[in-house]
Amino acid sequence: MRQTLMATLLLPLAIWPAGAVFAQSSGSGQGSQANAELFYMIQQLQGEVRRLQGDVEEQRNQIDKLNKQARDRYIDLDQRILKLSSELAESDDSGSGTSGPADSGNNTKPVERRDYRQPTSEEREAYDRIQALIREDRNFNDAINGLYDFIDKYEEGDLTVNAYYWLGEVYLAEEQLEQAKQAFTIVATRYGDHRKAPDAVYKLGVTLDKQGETDEAKRRMEAVIRNYPDSNAASLSKKYLDGKSG
Repeated sequence: MRQTLMATLLLPLAIWPAGAVFAQSSGSGQGSQANAELFYMIQQLQGEVRRLQGDVEEQRNQIDKLNKQARDRYIDLDQRILKLSSELAESDDSGSGTSGPADSGNNTKPVERRDYRQPTSEEREAYDRIQALIREDRNFNDAINGLYDFIDKYEEGDLTVNAYYWLGEVYLAEEQLEQAKQAFTIVATRYGDHRKAPDAVYKLGVTLDKQGETDEAKRRMEAVIRNYPDSNAASLSKKYLDGKSG
C-alpha cells in the first residue's frame, strides 16, 4: 500500500520535467518563426525606404532641372525684349516705325499694317501640335518648350506673333507672372498692328494687376480701349476698369 502511494506521488514528478522541456522546445520554435517573420518585414521596410529615397532624389533632380529651365527661359525672354526695344528705338529714330499703336502713353500712333508672312503647311502642323498640348493635354511644360522651339525655328511671320502670345498665356496659367509679362510685352510693343495685339495688351494689364501694379494695369487697359476700341479686348478692359472704379 505504501509502495503504491509512493508510486502515485512520484509519477507526476517524473512526468513534469519532460512536459516542461517539450513546452520550452515548442515555444522556442514559435519564437524562431516570429523572428524570421519580423526580419522579413524589416527587410521589406528597408527596401521601401530605399525606393522612396530614390524617388525623392529623382524628384529633387527634376525640380532642379525645371528651375534651371525657368531661369534660362526668363533670361531668354529678357534678352529678346532688350533686342526688340533696341530695334524699336532705332526705328523711332529713323522715323520709320511699323510696330503699330503703342500700349501706353496718351497719344495714339497711326496703325501701319504689315503683311505678315503666312505659315507653310509644316509650320501650321507644328503650331497645331503645340495648341493641342495647351488646350487638350494641358501639358504646359512641353507646350512652353514647343513654343520656344517654334519661335527659333521658323522665320518671323503671322504664327510667330501667336506663339509669343500663347507663351504669355501659358506662363500666366502657370502663375509665372514675370515671364508672362515679358511675352505679352513683346507682342504689345513689337507687333502692335497684329490681330493678337489687343488681347496681348489686355493680358499684360491682367498680369500687372496680379503683380500688384494696379495703376500700371489700368494704364494698359485704357490703352486697349484707346487703340483698339472695336476689339473684344476693349470690352474686357472696360469691365476691368468699371470693376476697379466700383
